[in-house]
Amino acid sequence: MSILKDKNILLGITAGIAAYKSANLVRLFIKAGANVKVVMTPASKDFITPLTLSTLSKNPVYSSFTEDGDDSQVWNNHVDLGLWADLLIIAPATANTMAKMANGVCDNILLATYLSAKCPVYFAPAMDLDMYKHETTKASFEKLISFGNKLIPAGTGELASGLVGEGRMAEPEDIFNYIEKDILDQLPLKGKRVLITAGPTYEAIDPVRFIGNHSSGKMGFAIANAAAGLGAEVILVTGPTHQKTGNNFVTVNPVTSADEMYNEVHKHYKETDIAILSAAVADYRPKNVASQKIKKKEFTFTIELEKTKDILKSLGEIKSHQFLVGFALETNNALEHAKGKLKSKNLDLIVLNSLQDKGAGFGVSTNKVTFITSTNEIIENDLKSKREVAQDLMELILKQTHA
Repeated sequence: MSILKDKNILLGITAGIAAYKSANLVRLFIKAGANVKVVMTPASKDFITPLTLSTLSKNPVYSSFTEDGDDSQVWNNHVDLGLWADLLIIAPATANTMAKMANGVCDNILLATYLSAKCPVYFAPAMDLDMYKHETTKASFEKLISFGNKLIPAGTGELASGLVGEGRMAEPEDIFNYIEKDILDQLPLKGKRVLITAGPTYEAIDPVRFIGNHSSGKMGFAIANAAAGLGAEVILVTGPTHQKTGNNFVTVNPVTSADEMYNEVHKHYKETDIAILSAAVADYRPKNVASQKIKKKEFTFTIELEKTKDILKSLGEIKSHQFLVGFALETNNALEHAKGKLKSKNLDLIVLNSLQDKGAGFGVSTNKVTFITSTNEIIENDLKSKREVAQDLMELILKQTHA
């Protein structure tokens, strides 16, 4: 999954021959899971049709403040477009448009949107060699960069005039990669490794049966995606679950039993910066596992159980630089038990959720949690989606670690 997934991307297209490449750029953003809208200068429609771009983006294309032939004269609100966007990308950016951007000229909807945008702005110049090297163009570059806009360098190659040199708009794949890398490099957990556990564990009784619980893994997977969205390299150790992440920055290591999860977690813990153990690990397992399926003979059947290894406690005992987060699911005296677990297992933060809260617990898409820090700060939360809970958790970890 790309870091651009679910981002609102506004693509501005100006009147250069390189506008034909913008169709492929739209496709790359859509394939990455982004939401794309296109704003064109009126003259750019001579180079690529709005129909092509609206079909690819699955959204209307804006090229004027009102629609041509629209008797009702509905206004295309450039302010709303600018505020909608998480990213504004102008590709191609002609010398004419860049000069206007640099000097506050506002004579079309793209320029009005640019002046209204509150998001990061990227621009990919495209023009002939002499225009690209002209002092006024250089001045436009410098001014736009001084405003905080990001220049995507032009390439060198054959130009529309027949000349060969600098000024060719970067290829769509290069623009895409440049933006993705630039965003990743600015994320707070870039270069950090986050270890997460998720789902249940299954403890075998015989080759057919097991002891398990109702954990779906949804919470752990949501945390993994939230951590990856902040730039972390994520190792997700998960028990049996149907959940999928599809995120390129999450490595999923499936396990079955508590013992397997213990070993897998310890394999990665030393190189971990943040460990979040949200898995519902079985506290007990059958002491003896039958090698063959147990036949139903008696009216009663007794299984002798033994304790599993306490993964969370074992990590707390060897913790050095790691920020360690545990989860507590309680049915009574929840706060007291969670505080006890926080201290006894040497945690930095614990996430408490109760089966008494409607909409919280196993199998559902929502959760109601309380965060308790190592300084006994208690942060209660309302019922939220597990995705929102995961984002809240990661924000709190960032504050606690000053990442």
